[in-house]
Amino acid sequence: MTRLDKIPVTVITGFLGSGKTTLIRHLMQNPQGKRLAVLVNEFGTVGVDGEILKSCADENCPAENIVELANGCICCTVADDFIPTIERLMALPQRPDHILIETSGLALPKPLLKAFDWPAIRSRITVDGVIALADAEAVAAGRFAPDVAAVQAQREADDSIDHETPLSEVFEDQIACADLVLLTKADLAGEAGIAAARAVIEAEAPRRLPILPMTEGRIDPAVILGLDAAAEDDLDARPSHHDGADDHEHDDFDSVVVDLPEIDDPQALAAAVARLARERDILRVKGHVAVRGKPMRMLLQAVGERVRHQYDRPWGDDPRATRLVVIAEHDRIEPEAIRAALMQGVAERA
Repeated sequence: MTRLDKIPVTVITGFLGSGKTTLIRHLMQNPQGKRLAVLVNEFGTVGVDGEILKSCADENCPAENIVELANGCICCTVADDFIPTIERLMALPQRPDHILIETSGLALPKPLLKAFDWPAIRSRITVDGVIALADAEAVAAGRFAPDVAAVQAQREADDSIDHETPLSEVFEDQIACADLVLLTKADLAGEAGIAAARAVIEAEAPRRLPILPMTEGRIDPAVILGLDAAAEDDLDARPSHHDGADDHEHDDFDSVVVDLPEIDDPQALAAAVARLARERDILRVKGHVAVRGKPMRMLLQAVGERVRHQYDRPWGDDPRATRLVVIAEHDRIEPEAIRAALMQGVAERA
């Protein structure tokens, strides 16, 4: 079988809240004549991104072509989850022309690329390219690590220290594995922020990479699809902090699901989420919110203190419930304290 007969796969990686789902929605709406399939890998037991994408399903990417794997890294469960899912997508009645994989924001992409060497799929699929998304404003401000300056100062003061904080390792591994880097939310960063983020990424990249600014996920799909990188054959050019290890761990991060009652004031909840990020170093909050008296479900997504919310669809027959997934480094997850902080914040404004 030639490479032209293989189904190309684009792996879309990037840190928490960098805009991966927004980009995939744009690609689904502009498929360039391709029939797409999507695999979404989330961190946490409640899927949000997969449901967002299914709401955008159409004849070019119907709902049955969108598969979500939650609460587990696909590259850690190759035989049990990843391979069967890929085989299921390849066996659809109408074979997809291209498969998009949205990794968890905590994922290391290189172990996933190694999974494409699995005998069951290697002859039938190829990694067209790895696209790394980076929040331009956050990268420019150095927020991919809790305190980049302190980490660097510590490393310079002690030659025996050669490790990075978990967040910076994730960021560096994603950049090192990429064929193309997209600087997202370029409108928020401005020209100076984009230049600063570009400099950070160029300093981290092991080779020269195309780095393009993007806003609201809008970019010509021809720039992303059809790279023909065959990344599974190019692993040596994609260094990782975890090279030489048999596997990798996600124990640096943890998540908790917080159930809340119906709320009266979305702004109060948004303020509570922002305060939670500021006071407890929460990285990401996402989920659905029931607002009293509103027939529409509210989607809430937060990256650090930046909180966005919008009504996405009617509740219909689904139970009205507020359920949020909270993600942070492992030692910052205190379920009762997190729930109490959110409840208190809403009560103060109720």
